[in-house]
Amino acid sequence: MCGRFAMDADTDELIREYVAEGGKPEDWWKDFHGSYSIAPTDDAVIVRDRGEGRFLELVRWDWEKPKNMRRGAPVINARMEKLATGFWAPAFTAARCVVPMRGYFEWTGEKGDKTPHFLHGDGLLSAAGLTWSMELPNGERSRCMAVVTREARDAGGEVHDRMPAFLTGDALEAWLEPVKLDRSGRDDMLAMLEMGSADVASTITQYVVDRKVNNSRTVDPTDATVIAPAR
Repeated sequence: MCGRFAMDADTDELIREYVAEGGKPEDWWKDFHGSYSIAPTDDAVIVRDRGEGRFLELVRWDWEKPKNMRRGAPVINARMEKLATGFWAPAFTAARCVVPMRGYFEWTGEKGDKTPHFLHGDGLLSAAGLTWSMELPNGERSRCMAVVTREARDAGGEVHDRMPAFLTGDALEAWLEPVKLDRSGRDDMLAMLEMGSADVASTITQYVVDRKVNNSRTVDPTDATVIAPAR
């Protein structure tokens, strides 16, 4: 996890939820009207704060690998256990964001016969994320994001051993604070992330959905029945 998620909230709901500036909707929302199936390399909405207040931004869900590591699947998730050192440390230190989700998908079963599950809470979920400006293989620069994941401690544990690290309350406020963390600050932030995401995890439930969501290339991302319980 997380390999697909849904985010159908409109601009007004996002602004209310995060007390964020919407900016000019024509600058970013025109290309995104909510989606019930956001897949790796798709655009997704994030919330961040560079020191002048929170704002919404549409970014690419894909963390470009170093040139010597560009084979294989996109890098889309950052393990919470590895945030403080190595590859993820610069973004964790200074470029944290929130990734709003209505819920996310996981699968059970054998390859070619997968059963999709939709995992959700009581409302909009706030996943911890990291964001960075990266250079694409074509030479263009693009802002990207990755979702922070943790060991599953919810209904997600029935279908997958990992889940997004969701935030609420003080943990969300601290995560979005535009401060650069020192070593002690990173340790404190990780402890808060662990506690906050564990609390949210206990509220997550799941149900089986239609298999049409299995193929990210053919599913209609505007079809609300994608996240409806299977008949």
